[in-house]
Amino acid sequence: MTTPADAPADLLVVGGDVVTMAPGREVVTGAAIAVADGRIAAIGTPGELRARFPASPELDARECVVIPGLVNAHQHTTADPLVRSMIPDDISSQEAIFDWIVPLHDQVTGDDDELSAALTAAESLLRGVTTLLEPGTVAHPLRVAAGLASAGIRARVGRWGWDVPGAAHALPAAETLALQEETVRALPPGGTVTGWVTLVGHDLASDELFTGAAELAERLDVGLTWHVSPSAADTRAYAERAGTAPVLHFRRLGVLGPRLLLAHAVWLDDAEVDAVIESGTAVASCPGAYLRLGQGYGRAGRHAELVRRGGRLALGCDSHNAGDAPDVLGAARLLAALERDRDETPVLRADQVFALATIDGARAAGLGELVGSVEVGKAADLVVMDTRDLSWTPRGDLATHLVWGAPAHTVRDVLVDGKVVVRDRRLTTLDADALRREAAERSAGLLRRAGLDVPHRWPVVPAGSYARRPS
Repeated sequence: MTTPADAPADLLVVGGDVVTMAPGREVVTGAAIAVADGRIAAIGTPGELRARFPASPELDARECVVIPGLVNAHQHTTADPLVRSMIPDDISSQEAIFDWIVPLHDQVTGDDDELSAALTAAESLLRGVTTLLEPGTVAHPLRVAAGLASAGIRARVGRWGWDVPGAAHALPAAETLALQEETVRALPPGGTVTGWVTLVGHDLASDELFTGAAELAERLDVGLTWHVSPSAADTRAYAERAGTAPVLHFRRLGVLGPRLLLAHAVWLDDAEVDAVIESGTAVASCPGAYLRLGQGYGRAGRHAELVRRGGRLALGCDSHNAGDAPDVLGAARLLAALERDRDETPVLRADQVFALATIDGARAAGLGELVGSVEVGKAADLVVMDTRDLSWTPRGDLATHLVWGAPAHTVRDVLVDGKVVVRDRRLTTLDADALRREAAERSAGLLRRAGLDVPHRWPVVPAGSYARRPS
C-alpha cells in the first residue's frame, strides 16, 4: 500500500547537510527540507520528500551546509548605517554619542530612516541573519519597519522612549508610553515585522517609565528592551540616583523577568548577575561594540558566566559605528575569543556560542518557538552556505568551523518565512545598486545638515595630480 502524496510544497531544499540545532543537536546529512506556507513541513531524504511532495520546485543544496537563520538581538538601524566608519575610533563612547550620533539623529528624515533600515536588513540577510531586533528608533519607527519589510527580514521594531527632565526631546512618561503603544499596535503580531516596547534605558528613564513600560509589554503581550551598563557609567549613576546597582534597582521596581531583554549588562556585580539569572531576564551581548568603543568587557564582562549558570543570552551587533557590521557569526567569534582568553573553566565552547547565534538567542528574544532551529513546524528561516569555498576546505567539526571560521562570506541562499530573499549571493527583494547610490546621496546630505565633517586619516588625492608628483 502506498502513502498518498501531499500537494506540492512551495520549495524543497535538497541535498544539504542540515545543522538542525534541535534538542539533540543532530546534523542530518544529504537531507531535504520541505517548505510550505512559510513553515518547515518535513525533513527527510530527497527521495522521500520528492515522492511525498511531487512536482515541487527545488533549491539544490548539495555541497552546502544548511543552518537556521541567525538571530541578531540588538541591531540599531537608523543614522549609523548612513555614516558607516565615519565616526573616529580614537574618541570615547560618550563623545561618539553626543558629538556625533545625537546631532545625526536630530537631522534624520523619514526617508533616511527607511533607507537605513533597508540597507541594514539587506546586509544582514547577505550575512545569514534572518531575525533582527531593532532596539529603538527615535522618530520614524513605522518608516523603519517599512524599510526592514522591504528587504524581507524578520524583525521587531519600537519607538525609543525616555523621560528624564533635561534630556533633549524628553517627554513625560505617560506620553512616552502612549507613543510606545501606538507603535506596537501599528505593527501587530502575525507579520514578519512587528512591534515591541523599547526604552533608551541607562539613567534616562524614571521609575514611572520603567514600570509603565513593563506593564505595557505585559498588557500587549510583547517583549521589551532597554540599555544598561555597557560601561561603568550606569553603575555610578544608579549609586547616586538609587543607592544601589542598576539591575538591583530594576528588581526593586519589579520589572525584571522573562519578557525583558537587557542590552549589554556588561558591568554587573555578583548580586546583579544573580538577579538576572533568578528572574529569567535575558541579555543581548554585543562584543564587537565593547571592543570598538573600549568599554572594558575584558575587565568586567560576565556573559559566559550567564551561559554556564543557565542564564539567557543572545548575540547582537549594535550599530554601524560600534559593532561595525551586522555579522552575527563575527560576533560569535569575538565572544568565543574574549572568553577563551580568560583561561577560565569550563570553557565556553564553539557549539555553545553557535547556539547563542541561533536557538538560544531566539529563546532569549522570546522567539524560540518560531525560529532558531530547523524543525518541523517552525518558520522556514534557512541559510544555505556554499562549502565549495576554500574556507571550508577541509571541513572540520561543524560547530568549530561555523564559529572560529566565521564563514559568513559563504552564505549563498537565504529563506525567511519560506521566501527566498537571497539567491546565489544576490538579494531578490531589493536592488543593491540602487541602495548604494541612494545611500551615498543621503549620507552626504545628512552630514551636511548635522554640520559634521568626516576626518580622513590618509590624504585623498586624484590620480592625475598624484602621477605628476616628482619621484
